[in-house]
Amino acid sequence: MVLDTEIKSQLSQYLQLMEGEVHIKLSVSTDKISNEMSDLVEELAAMSSSIQVEKTALERTPSFSINRPGEDTGITFAGIPLGHEFTSLVLALLQVSGRAPKVDEKVITQIKNLKGDYRFETYASLSCHNCPDVVQALNVMSLLNPSITHTMIDGAAFKEEVEAKKIMAVPTVYLNGEFFESGRMSLEEILSKLGSGPDASEFSNKDPFDVLIVGGGPAGASAAIYSARKGIRTGIVADRFGGQVLDTVGIENLITVNYTEGPKLAATLEEHVKQYDVDIMNLQRAKHIEKKDDYIEVQLENDAVLKSKTVILSTGARWRNAGVPGETEFRNKGVAYCAHCDGPLFAGKHVAVIGGGNSGVEAAIDLAGIVKEVTLLARSVIKADPVLQERLTKLQNVNVIQHAQIEEITGTDQVNGISYTNTETGEKHHIELEGIFVQIGTIPNTEWLQGTVELNSHGEVIVDYSGSTSIPGVFAAGDCTNTKYKQIIISMGSGATASLGAFDYLIRH
Repeated sequence: MVLDTEIKSQLSQYLQLMEGEVHIKLSVSTDKISNEMSDLVEELAAMSSSIQVEKTALERTPSFSINRPGEDTGITFAGIPLGHEFTSLVLALLQVSGRAPKVDEKVITQIKNLKGDYRFETYASLSCHNCPDVVQALNVMSLLNPSITHTMIDGAAFKEEVEAKKIMAVPTVYLNGEFFESGRMSLEEILSKLGSGPDASEFSNKDPFDVLIVGGGPAGASAAIYSARKGIRTGIVADRFGGQVLDTVGIENLITVNYTEGPKLAATLEEHVKQYDVDIMNLQRAKHIEKKDDYIEVQLENDAVLKSKTVILSTGARWRNAGVPGETEFRNKGVAYCAHCDGPLFAGKHVAVIGGGNSGVEAAIDLAGIVKEVTLLARSVIKADPVLQERLTKLQNVNVIQHAQIEEITGTDQVNGISYTNTETGEKHHIELEGIFVQIGTIPNTEWLQGTVELNSHGEVIVDYSGSTSIPGVFAAGDCTNTKYKQIIISMGSGATASLGAFDYLIRH
């Protein structure tokens, strides 16, 4: 039995929502993964009379495809889609059965209008919290356009294929046999990369807003909800809705929520915002802000200009790069930023973690259970919480090096080592290894604000108690500001504060 009792109970409820028959084509051999896949598919068929199974030969073994009767939908799982991919399996079954995917009509039209053949392959890890978004998006595209196919490939099940293509980060997507992109992508981002995104005219012709929020993380979502509830015209423009939360794994300090994960929280944030009359403009990045007469103008990178009476900046922060030679060259070729996602690809190998704070120590602890050896490099001393340091000292396969100034990440076609200088002795060292995880904090996304809004020496937007900035009518919230503590719950609160500040400004002006 592959599915435990609790999962089977949940799955049974989902399968009752199927609207028509589904035919699963199963390609297996006699290996362990094939046996487990056969058991999984048989369990699915036993739980619903709408699921029929046919054994056949597919491109990869073991794998199975999910199809409409007499029609190949192009959705294939090469691996057992449990873990984070369990939702991908459930959605594929429901959607192939006839249940409509929750996608905007405009996006559906873009997918159906794509011309040519698109054969997508996504290399994923079942522990990757970023992979399901990509898998589910490409499955939807396969469902809506007969010229598109998609195969999810579990890297652990097809190790030789992963090593041959030197894939060292997930999700990694190939299109028609060639590298397409690596990392989290939404459906809209995939379409944009294929040249099927909105143009500037869709934005420039919009009526002025009362409140325009720039950024779609927890602060931006909170600001949008508070503004919309006041009954004023509200818009939100975001590079990607959810922001850095999308890259967060476990969240255990959001009050009233015992545990959740970043992508799930981001989805619920967007769902909550959509309950109100908010104009959401996703996949758009601002490049300039200026106060002109009665309005504040925000220029986007596509040169569209949005006008608003007030603006709330909530552009958040991003992971800080190590900024050393070799980092850019070997990104996704041994240099990674998510231990939880990419760790399984380094099983049995020697890796390094750069960073002595909570993020670095947590990554080292996470990786210690997967890889052969972890070397943790801290620029000064380990500064993580005592409880994390205590756990770290108990791990036999973790080496800690303090006072390490990273000089270079080395390699040929992929990472083979790291060079550093001991800042106490001046001695130079080189460590041979096969992977490097960078975990050294964040940097605010405020470069585009240089010379306009007042920033502090760290590049953070300076705000007062109401979220006001140095420009009248412009407010800011969340991790892009000089707020001392960078936490999801604090960002949400500051978003509400900035929204109320903007509303007060509107009343008085």
